[in-house]
Amino acid sequence: MSQKIVSLLPAATEMVCLLDLEQSLVGISDDSNFPESVLFLPKISTTTLPRNLSSLEIDKQVKTAKHLGRSVFHIDRTLLAKLEPDIILTQELC
Repeated sequence: MSQKIVSLLPAATEMVCLLDLEQSLVGISDDSNFPESVLFLPKISTTTLPRNLSSLEIDKQVKTAKHLGRSVFHIDRTLLAKLEPDIILTQELC
């Protein structure tokens, strides 16, 4: 039986697919969009930041959120629990 994988990073989603493990993916982040075959998968995480910000604006908002003890991501915990992943690929915010 294959392991169920959730990827919360676009780059990790791509790596999982490059390793020929795409069939194990059960959920992805809302900004994972490659390969196109993953687009139908459930979206586990979304950003709380507005779309179309510049890099500088993103950096400022991330620093402000971190200073306030807030996250810039929302995880759908109910969906995550329902999918019962064996592996969750993520990273700590820089």
